[in-house]
This record gives sequence, C-alpha cells and structure tokens, in this order.
Amino acid sequence: MPESTRRTFLTLSALGLATTATSKMVAALNDETSSAMPAGNIKSWVSAQQLRCAQSQTISWQQASGKPSEPAIVLNPGKKFQAILGFGAAFTDAACYMFNQLPGPAREKLFHEMFHPSEMGLNVCRTCMGASDYSTQAYSYDEGDPDPELKRFSIAHDQEYILPILRQARQMNPDLFLFSSPWSPPGWMKSSGTMLGGSIRRRYIGIYSQYFLKFLQAYAAEGVPVQAVTPQNEVDTDQDGKMPACILPQEYEIEFVKVLGPLLQKNSLATKIWILDHNYNLWGRAICELEDPGLRALCDGVAWHAYVGTPEMMSRVHDAFPDVAMHWTEGGPDYTNPDYLTDWTKWGRTFTATLRNWCDSITGWNLALDEKGRPNIGPFPCGGVVTIHSQTKEITRSGQYWAFAHFARFIRRGARRFDSQTTLTGVDHVGVENPDGQRVLVLSNSAGERRVTLQMGGMSADVNLKSDSVTTLVWA
Repeated sequence: MPESTRRTFLTLSALGLATTATSKMVAALNDETSSAMPAGNIKSWVSAQQLRCAQSQTISWQQASGKPSEPAIVLNPGKKFQAILGFGAAFTDAACYMFNQLPGPAREKLFHEMFHPSEMGLNVCRTCMGASDYSTQAYSYDEGDPDPELKRFSIAHDQEYILPILRQARQMNPDLFLFSSPWSPPGWMKSSGTMLGGSIRRRYIGIYSQYFLKFLQAYAAEGVPVQAVTPQNEVDTDQDGKMPACILPQEYEIEFVKVLGPLLQKNSLATKIWILDHNYNLWGRAICELEDPGLRALCDGVAWHAYVGTPEMMSRVHDAFPDVAMHWTEGGPDYTNPDYLTDWTKWGRTFTATLRNWCDSITGWNLALDEKGRPNIGPFPCGGVVTIHSQTKEITRSGQYWAFAHFARFIRRGARRFDSQTTLTGVDHVGVENPDGQRVLVLSNSAGERRVTLQMGGMSADVNLKSDSVTTLVWA
C-alpha cells in the first residue's frame, strides 16, 4: 500500500474508532438517564490571548441529530462523584506581609476581588504554623532552650499582620475554611537542634501535640478558628537543611495522630486531621497509614502536593479508602518562567486532573509575593497567585490566578463532580453540578483553535475553543 494511502487509511480508521467510541458513550448516557436534559442557553467565559476570564459567546443547545460526526464530550450529570469544598491558596507569612504593604483601600478592593462570594470567592486557604520558606524570618512559637512545659509559647509574631489579614479575609468571606501546617517544630524538639532540616525526636511527640493545641486555641481566641491541620508539611524531606523543614517518618506520623486526635477531642475541638501533605508518589505511604485502624478513626483526609508523581496516584488511595477525603494543598508558579502571567491552560489542566482524581479542594501556594518572589528564606523561585510590586505596589495577576477564576468563580461549595468522557486529545474537561442545579463545565484546550461538540442526553451544542485557552461553560 502506498504511504500516502496508508496514512489516509490510518487517519480514517482512527476517526472511525473515535466516533464509534463517542457513539457508545452517547448510547450509554441515553440508556442511563433522560432526566438531565439541559434547559436554556450556555453562557461562556474565556481566558486566551488578551482575554482574562471574559464573558464570551452564548451557545444554544440543539436537538442531537443521530450520531455525532466527530468525537464529542459526553456529559452525564446523572452520574455524580465527590462534593467540592472549594478553592484557594496559602496565607504564608510572606503573603500576609505583602498584603499588609498595600494601602487600606487597595487591599480592601483586592480582597473583595479574591475572597468575596460575589467575585472569585476563594474559600479554602492554608496558613503556616510558624515559618515556612516563604517567611520574613525563621521562627516558631517557642524557640530557644528546651521548654517541655511550653511556658514560652507565643503567637506574637502572627499578631502583627498575619492574624489581621486573616480576619479581614474571613470578614470578606465568612465561609473561609482554613487549614494549617507546620514546616518545622521548634528547633529544640529536633535532632538537628534547628528549624532548618532534621527530624523530630520521638520523645517530643506528646509535647508537640500540646503545641498544636495551644496554636489552635490561641488562633480561636484571636477570632480565627482553624478547621483542619496537617501534622507536617512535606513529611518526606528536610530540604537539605536549606529552609524550615522536618522529616516525619511514617510511624511517627501515625503515633502523632493517635496522640493529637484524642487531645483535640478532649478539648472539644472539631479540627480535622489530614495526613501526608506531600507528593503524589507517596500514595503507598498514605494507604499504609490509613490501614492502621487507630489512625483511620482520627484522620479525615489526605493532603497532596503535585511536585512528583501523577494525579492518578490519588485515585489509588481513593479506591482503597473511598470514604477518605482528598485535598490538593500546594502548588504554585515560578516567577522566573516567561509564561508566569499567561500559563492558565497549564493550571487549568492541573486543576482538572486534580478534581477528576477525587480531590474535594484545591489550594495553591503563596497568595501574594513581590516581583522577585519575596519574602523568601528558602531556595525556590516561587511566584504568587498575584504579584505586589515591592516599590510601586502595583498588582499583577498570574496565569494561575486566571485558572483559579475559571473554577472558583463558578463552582460553589457542595457542588458535585459529574461524569464527562471523550476520546478527544488536547482538551481536558471536568463538569460539576452546583447545589442549586446549575451546571459548570471547564475546558482547558492545550491545542490549536478548534470546535468541540457537547453531547448531553438527546441534546448537543457546538463550542468554539481558542488556542491555549481555558473556557468555563454554565447552564441550568
């Protein structure tokens, strides 16, 4: 067979297989449900080229005419999965410091844009228990010589600007869910004798649980209750001693949870405990920890970072423990990347994969940093969700910011992810149904400009996608 004919044959065969697969999906959908027929038109918002989550075309549903001529994205709202808690990023010491540099009216305006439910509505955010690498200095709440009775414990550092910023954010969004993570215990609890690197000494596990309790009680007394904690940020690395960090071995984390959980219950705190708080590739450790019945009774979820491994690894944990919540708790841009301001499609794909692999929430890294990724006492060139210029105080929004906008502005707490399938390549998709019945579909197109067909029950709709774009579609 001549090469050109062979190529034509293979191309047509591939298209035929894809169309056949789509037809089977449509047939299965029609068999499964006929009660989820769409009503009204589809509204759309697009980030691409010069557009930033801008309202775009209104699209009409049409009666589907037989089999689709090319692969479609098949939607099945009748098949639902996890409930969504929300979206946000981290109030690191560095982020709060930068927010505090803004004049009051400018900060009020930015917080309305980022946190108010009528705007982006960010509502699942992280705080740091003491210093992270994105801090103005290395500090804990009890530094110095060994203090097993924690007589020195103080959150005075946080009272200067972290707690006021958190109160302002929660005033803007009363439904703000906060979870907190330590990067390191006080240095005297560790083998290294310092917050930089090393590991916790086992004999201090009980005292460290009291340290957590004091933190939670002190924050609550300041009007900032915290809804969840992780025992340690990134349990499996000490970052080569270059920043606040602490190795927490698997057996130590199990023991710590078994001490902390009853202590919180005894003190009438409903704070949730999420384990791991590290990369996808540690999914095996998460399963092993959850197999311990004592830990399982006290652990509400698993926290994940995206730096190593693939999102599908989270599904392995879900499959083993389907009643354990999954949360994506860290990931952010690099301010030195040339596409820092425009990489919305990359982050749209990341967030889509996260939701399609069972996460209830997505929380990025620093909410705000300056134009050089500061304040920073660590070795990494991270950028903020927004940049606040150190001199001019000008605010710029990253590509990750616009990706968050496509999810957080439209997906409400309590929404349920629903089934969506396609054989198309280059278009990542995730659909949810909000508590009021409104449906949201986010499409991240990493390919060129194209038209895609949505198929839902006996209805279809054609959507034009710009190249390198994120598109949010909303309908009743």
